[in-house]
Amino acid sequence: MHYEGNVFRPPSEANSILLQVTTGCSHNKCTFCGMYKEQRFSVKDDATLLEDILFAARHCRHQQRLFLCDGDTLCISQQRLVRILELIREHLPWVNRVGIYANTKSIYHKSDEQLQELRRLGLKIAYMGLESGDDETLKAINKGADASKMMAMGQKIRAANIALSVTVLLGIAGKDRSLIHARETGRVLSAIDPEYVGALSLMLVPGTPLFEEYQKGNFILLKPEEMLNEISEMIKNTTLSSGYFHANHASNYLPIKARLPQDKEATLALIDKALRGEISLKPETLRAL
Repeated sequence: MHYEGNVFRPPSEANSILLQVTTGCSHNKCTFCGMYKEQRFSVKDDATLLEDILFAARHCRHQQRLFLCDGDTLCISQQRLVRILELIREHLPWVNRVGIYANTKSIYHKSDEQLQELRRLGLKIAYMGLESGDDETLKAINKGADASKMMAMGQKIRAANIALSVTVLLGIAGKDRSLIHARETGRVLSAIDPEYVGALSLMLVPGTPLFEEYQKGNFILLKPEEMLNEISEMIKNTTLSSGYFHANHASNYLPIKARLPQDKEATLALIDKALRGEISLKPETLRAL
């Protein structure tokens, strides 16, 4: 496989075939993210992609899922994306789910009919970084979209029958707006009603603008108990019809895996026990991105 630079994928795609269609991220301006800072956004040529698909056909016959890397493959032209999915169906017929990263801009530029076409060709799940439902926080981290656009684009993906996994970031609003961020994020998640929510806890990355603000004393990183209060407030304000709310990423202090709404009260009780010191939290030395 022809991989260039750092290749990232969601935790749930750990065992998937990773087909790198693009390199880097088409936005690449979020203040907290260092994933693609040294990498220019580009699209792989057709010959390289076909060669990698044929490689997977020979060597990845037991992997039934495939993820299209990198940061925002959905932004490429519909014609090229359709062709890639057709090649996957032709040469990897055992693959039963294709996943992709998506941001609000790339979703906006795909029509409802185009998204439905991609779904018919095997695109079954999209991963969208919401980070926060608080407009002030979204502006501060240079996310490139406000909460209303996040809601509209999340709903658009879901209307195309493509499953949606939304990532939120605990601690990203800092100390002063922590609970506002939690409540507003719960509101936006409820409006989108995704199948999956993944909550990560902020870990500052050297070299990013947010890290520099932290060093200057302009950004206050939350303590573990403040992170727990934030996620508790977020879950209280999140209503899903039947979605999973996960906080079991390596960055989190307390692993959480809940199906909402039925597990809401039990999950809030678990967080309360942790806040009372009855459950041990993950030590800083074991947290990771």
